[in-house]
Amino acid sequence: MNPSECLARDAVRDGIERFVSGAVVHSKGRVLLVCRSGDDDYLPGREELPSGGVDDGESIDEGRARELQEEIGLGEHRVDDGFVGLFDYTDGRGRLTRQFTFSTPWPDGEPRLSPEHSSYRWIDRVHLDTADVTAETRGVLVQWWAWHAGTARSGVV
Repeated sequence: MNPSECLARDAVRDGIERFVSGAVVHSKGRVLLVCRSGDDDYLPGREELPSGGVDDGESIDEGRARELQEEIGLGEHRVDDGFVGLFDYTDGRGRLTRQFTFSTPWPDGEPRLSPEHSSYRWIDRVHLDTADVTAETRGVLVQWWAWHAGTARSGVV
């Protein structure tokens, strides 16, 4: 059983009804935030990490890969070992949802945004307080920067 399968098994055991998968997409110590379009039904104008719902029949990894392709144009990508941020929430339909956030490096070039996003920006740790993100996303980012600082010191990333 791979790590994502273990995460899915644990989530089901915890009563989670829906999965969301995404990533802290990073480059040179900065992370990518995408801004939802102002006319979007869900959190219009809010910044977020690239992510989205895992479809029926998809694994957490397959859902993440599809969402990163759809939202920012990131195709085949590597996932950094050792980081996954989790948080639970109730979605708009009342389903208990768990978001799985992995870490993946950005290769090169510019993100290609889906219509559900109007803009993007790269931020570093000192500018996190300027991000219009949910408290849960902010917590994942704080966790990621602490993890990244440790792996960078050890030469892993």
